[in-house]
Amino acid sequence: MNGNAAAAMRRPTVAVRVGAVTIGGDGPIVVQSMTNTDTADVDATVAQVAALARAGSELVRVTVNTAVAAAAVPRIREALDARGVCVPLIGDFHFNGHKLLTEHPACAEVLAKYRINPGNVGRGSKRDAQFATMIELACRYDRPVRIGVNWGSLDSALAARMMDENAHRAEPRETGEVLREAMVISALENARRARELGLGRDHIVLSCKMSGVQDLIAVYRALAARCDYPLHLGLTEAGMGSKGIVASSAALAVLLQEGIGDTIRVSLTPEPGGDRTREVVVAQEILQTMGLRAFTPMVVACPGCGRTTSTYFQELAQKIQTYLREQMPAWRGRYAGVETMSVAVMGCVVNGPGESRHANIGISLPGTGESPVAPVYIDGGKDVTLKGEHIAEEFQQIVEHYVREHYGTGA
Repeated sequence: MNGNAAAAMRRPTVAVRVGAVTIGGDGPIVVQSMTNTDTADVDATVAQVAALARAGSELVRVTVNTAVAAAAVPRIREALDARGVCVPLIGDFHFNGHKLLTEHPACAEVLAKYRINPGNVGRGSKRDAQFATMIELACRYDRPVRIGVNWGSLDSALAARMMDENAHRAEPRETGEVLREAMVISALENARRARELGLGRDHIVLSCKMSGVQDLIAVYRALAARCDYPLHLGLTEAGMGSKGIVASSAALAVLLQEGIGDTIRVSLTPEPGGDRTREVVVAQEILQTMGLRAFTPMVVACPGCGRTTSTYFQELAQKIQTYLREQMPAWRGRYAGVETMSVAVMGCVVNGPGESRHANIGISLPGTGESPVAPVYIDGGKDVTLKGEHIAEEFQQIVEHYVREHYGTGA
C-alpha cells in the first residue's frame, strides 16, 4: 500500500481547531514539538518557539508548571506575534494546572490548547474536582484539550482497580495487556467526563503515549477502534540519536500506514547542546517519505561504494539538502508546490543517470576512473554537462533557476 492509499483509508474523525490549525477531519497530519527551555525565561522560550516554527512545527507546546511560567506565557505570545510567528501555543499542565489556569486568566486565554494528563491531575477526592476545574476553564475560554495519558504516569487508582479485577478472572491476562487496556480506558473515561462537564466533542484530542514500540502500536489500534476523536501520536521517552529516530519511525509508520493518527511528535532526547528542531525534521521526514505530506524538496543520494572513493558527491548532497531546507521558510510562501520537488545527487554511472532522470533535477557525478564530467538531467532529459572546479555552485544555480521557472507566480 502506498502513502496515498494509507491517507485515503483514514477513519473520519471530528475536526478540532487549534488556532488556525485543524487536527483531524479531512485535515493533513499535523507536526508538533515542545520546548525544553524554562518557560519563565521569556527570551529563551521565544527564541526556541520561533526556531521550531521556522523548522516547520505547526503547533508548539510549552511547560506551564509554576506561577512565574504562567505569568510569562502572555509575554511569550506577545513577543512571538511581534516577530510575526503565529504558531499556536499549547500549555502542558501537570499537578497544579487547575490552580495556574484559575489564577492566571491571561495565560488561559492566550494558550490555543491545554494538555491535561489524567494521571497527574490529583489524588483521591481532589482529582475529580481539579479535573473539572480545568475542563470548565477550557469551556469558558473555548479552548480544546488534549487528554494525554502517559505510560509513566498512568492513573494509579485505575491501574490498581483493573489489576485487582484481572486477578479475579478465571483466566487472568498478562500484566502488560491489562495496563495497556488501562491506558485506553483512562483516555476514554476522561473524554466522557469532559463531555459531561460541557466540553464539546470537537474540543477533544486523545493520546496514549508509551515508551515501547509494540505497546504503542497495540494501544493506538485499540483506541482508534473505540473512538472517533483525533489522535495525537508519539513514542514517549523515545531516546537519543539514532535509537530515538528508529524507534519513533518504526512505531509511527505502522500506525500511520493503517490510517491512525492526526498529529504527531517525535520525542527525541537532544544531544548535549543539540538542536531541538531535529525532532521536527524527523517528524516531517517520516510523513514525507511515506507520501502522506510534503514539506521540503527531497534529495536522493546513493550510499557510495568502491566506485565512489571521492567524497565529493557526499559533500554536494549534504550541501544541497541543507540549502533546500534553509530556503523553505522563504520559498513556502513564494513558490507553491516547491516542497514536492525531488533532487538526485548520484556518485557514479551505475545508477546515476537513471536516478537523475527520475528526479526533477539530477546530477550524476563521476565515479573512480570515470570521465571527469557531470551530466545534469531536468525532468527526465539531459540538460547540460558540468565540469571543472565549480560544479557545486553551478548545480545550485540550476536548482535555483528551476524553482523560479517551475514554481514561481507565472509558472
